[in-house]
Amino acid sequence: MLVSGLLVGACNVGAWNLIFPSNHHEAVPPEVPEDLTQPAVLVFSKTNSFRHISGIKAGNAFFNTLAEEQGLGIFHTENSAVFNPEDLDGFSVVIFNNVTGDVLSNSQEMAFQQWLEAGGGWLGLHGAGDDSHSDWSWYVETLIGAAFIAHIMGPQFQEATVLVDDTSHVAMQTLPPRWEHNEEWYSWDESVRDKGFNVLLSVDEGTYNPHYKFLFSRKDLRMGDHPVVWNRCVGTGRSLYSAMGHRGDAYDSDEYQKLLNGAMKWLLDETACK
Repeated sequence: MLVSGLLVGACNVGAWNLIFPSNHHEAVPPEVPEDLTQPAVLVFSKTNSFRHISGIKAGNAFFNTLAEEQGLGIFHTENSAVFNPEDLDGFSVVIFNNVTGDVLSNSQEMAFQQWLEAGGGWLGLHGAGDDSHSDWSWYVETLIGAAFIAHIMGPQFQEATVLVDDTSHVAMQTLPPRWEHNEEWYSWDESVRDKGFNVLLSVDEGTYNPHYKFLFSRKDLRMGDHPVVWNRCVGTGRSLYSAMGHRGDAYDSDEYQKLLNGAMKWLLDETACK
């Protein structure tokens, strides 16, 4: 009974595939509507590792609203077979909404890479930057840019001050220079600032407790320079990653909504990286 209860609990908090990771890749693509409004956005939220249940649900709802407000087509799927040249050609932006684990086959990874480098736009949220993607070296090196170390524990969610680094970027122009945000803050082995990435937002480590404390394990997660949102050009394509968005309440934040709206405007601008 104890074991079954623990397994049910793990499923309820999204940890099932963290305990039992999967590498299943779909072979038959979903039916994408032929009359999808253009430009169109693909929201992908497959999880072969930890599943951020509330973050995925709230993120999907937010992007539905954003698409309606901006007159965009939108299609949601967790079917990895959508990553083929024909289907990807119908989308201007792909969003990895808390995608975790080994979610794409080698051919699907290559289709996505070629699509992005040829002028697509990619937005990665929170779990899309954790260590469950380590087998896909191009993704880690090109879109994330650093190795995930851990996230804070003790407590797991803390309010901290977020600072705007690049006030000129379109994704930042409606934001205040600093604001408070409650999050499960990630840390990486190094800052991406000097690796060809443009840092948009950083978190002030003096405004929260940047440590991992769980059972007998202790780890100092301070980075000094601690980016949490960054972007870059990939060929003629555009990528932007946000470490925020673990829980659903992140999408209730006025500032985070403004960030994602601005991010979408930049990702849809096909001239931004030409």
